[in-house]
Amino acid sequence: MKSSYSRVSRVETNPFIHELKLTLAEKIKIALMSVTVFPVRLLLVSFLMLLAWPFAFIASLGRSEFVIESQSWWRRFVDVCLQVIMRAMWFCGGFHWIKVKGERAASSDVPILTMAPHSSYFDAIPVTITMCSMVAKMESMSIPVWGTLIGYIRPVLVLRSDQDSRRNTVEEIKRRAQSGGKWPQIMIFPEGTCTNRSGLILFKAGAFIPGLPVQPVILRYPNQLDTVTWTWRGPGALKILWLTLCQLHNRMEIEFLPPYTPSTEEKNNPTLFADNVRKLMAKALGAPLTDLSFDDCDISLSQSHDPLCIVDLSSLLEFNQLMSRLRLRAGTTLQVLEEQARRARDLQGARLGLEDFAEFLKLPVTDTLQHVHSLFDQHSDGHIDTRHYLVALSTIHRPSKPKETLKMAFRMYENEDKGGILKEELADILEIMLGVKEVQLSTLGCSETGRITYDEFYHPHPQSSSTLDWIDFLKTIAKWAKAGSAQTTRRLIFIFI
Repeated sequence: MKSSYSRVSRVETNPFIHELKLTLAEKIKIALMSVTVFPVRLLLVSFLMLLAWPFAFIASLGRSEFVIESQSWWRRFVDVCLQVIMRAMWFCGGFHWIKVKGERAASSDVPILTMAPHSSYFDAIPVTITMCSMVAKMESMSIPVWGTLIGYIRPVLVLRSDQDSRRNTVEEIKRRAQSGGKWPQIMIFPEGTCTNRSGLILFKAGAFIPGLPVQPVILRYPNQLDTVTWTWRGPGALKILWLTLCQLHNRMEIEFLPPYTPSTEEKNNPTLFADNVRKLMAKALGAPLTDLSFDDCDISLSQSHDPLCIVDLSSLLEFNQLMSRLRLRAGTTLQVLEEQARRARDLQGARLGLEDFAEFLKLPVTDTLQHVHSLFDQHSDGHIDTRHYLVALSTIHRPSKPKETLKMAFRMYENEDKGGILKEELADILEIMLGVKEVQLSTLGCSETGRITYDEFYHPHPQSSSTLDWIDFLKTIAKWAKAGSAQTTRRLIFIFI
């Protein structure tokens, strides 16, 4: 699969992974704090959260989620009470002094605050200090006590798995932002997920679609030991809570940057608006930009000790982003994938031009679709094998299950009369699945017909005179890649069976 990606193919620091390594002294300190300070802090934090609950519950009764009413004196009183209680809760949790830089703009001037980097559930601290609204996952409302507290600030709820919900969320943000300051400011984490703060990943466009001024807000945790970071792979939520409450003091900084007013071009192009704000925030943070997004998370985490794990991410990440633009990423289910694989097999290797490919996917011809088509145009003749496309689609759809993709590929390529697939076809499949540019299979243990089946490939005959099992060899390739020798694997892989 071709790639025109300019990004570095192997990210030095994966933003979705946080490895916490404790020294012996830190382990001893945590052990002592666990039996002394931790129980007291946990009790106080729990008590204060429970104390805040009735205030939030009573103030939320009979309140419309879609109409903003005038702020009565008793609701303002509840606001103040909750702010005091929540600040006391964070103080008991070790966040004794929270440093605030800059000034927060008025909601009538700046309806949206863009927060980054998003790295922890402790990022809720500025929300509780300001009582701003926020965009939150719908699942968070089901958390006992905490869900009621979140509901009090009337968040914009989103169900990530539902494409309609995501569209409705954008419309609700737009409606509130254009209210002229009647609604509270909305705090939005445009990264859309937690990272380890090693760099800023791509911003989602939702906060920038209204085309109104935004105020960038930077969050920092300048602690010697990072116990607050909560990513996709690393310490779990409870472990983070335990380790954080075991620290004598937890430092946090909130910096309000000057409001950013979009140009006419940025108003018409939310993606450009988001990217320029991201660059501004990265510069203030002194952090690099990482051209990964929330949608790339599963692929980025798929690199493992599995012999069929992705070696070079670049081409598949590019393909994944193009699928997201075509709205095919979220709409691809296993049922859809299997149906398209069946149709591709019926084509028997027939190569499709752009218009036929568009008809195959039931999509109009667009620049994005043309870009996707060009990725698989091996011979630069304007025609592609749809089986290559489906191997790539299956790889990004279930990156942690390469065997399932391989099985599907064998079913698409197998000849009913002769059985199995040619080694050249297997090389094409592995090139796409591993993300490498060229795979060559030498002295492959094929049958007399020159073909190999899935079972023969994955379970070589025990009496084979193989000098090296293919799985062992692929494991060696994976180790080379992890050691930084990906340049070798990007060009050529020999598998001896």
